[in-house]
Amino acid sequence: MTDNSEMVAFVRARLAEEEQVARAAGGQSWRCPAETPGEVHDRTGAIAFSLRTHGYDDHIALQDPARTLRRVETSRVLLDEYEEVAALDTDRPHHDFASGRAVGLGFVVRQMAAEDAGHPDYQAKWLPRFTQ
Repeated sequence: MTDNSEMVAFVRARLAEEEQVARAAGGQSWRCPAETPGEVHDRTGAIAFSLRTHGYDDHIALQDPARTLRRVETSRVLLDEYEEVAALDTDRPHHDFASGRAVGLGFVVRQMAAEDAGHPDYQAKWLPRFTQ
C-alpha cells in the first residue's frame, strides 16, 4: 500500500488556483465573432481580448473561464474516485477489479500532476507509471 495523499493534495491545490483565476476572469464563456477577427468577446459581447495575430484569438477563446471551471469540476470528480482506492495504487497490483481501478485512476491522477511538473512542490515520484 502507498500513501498518495500528497499527490492528491498537490493536484487539488493546482485546481483551486485555476478555479480562482477563472472566477477572477468572470467565469463565463468567451467567443470569437466571425465579423470581428482577432477579438475575443465575453458572454455579454464585451471585448475580453483584441489580438492582431489571427489564430491566438481562437485559442484564447477555447480556454475561456467557463470551460476551465467545467474541467476543474470534472477533474475533482476523478480525484474523488481515486481517493476511494488510492491505497491500492501500487507498483505491483493484485489482479482484481479494485486494484486495476486504483492503478488506472492513479495513472490519470499522475498525468494531472505532471501538467504542473514545473511547480516547486511537484515530486518526481509522482511521474506516471508505465507497466506491461
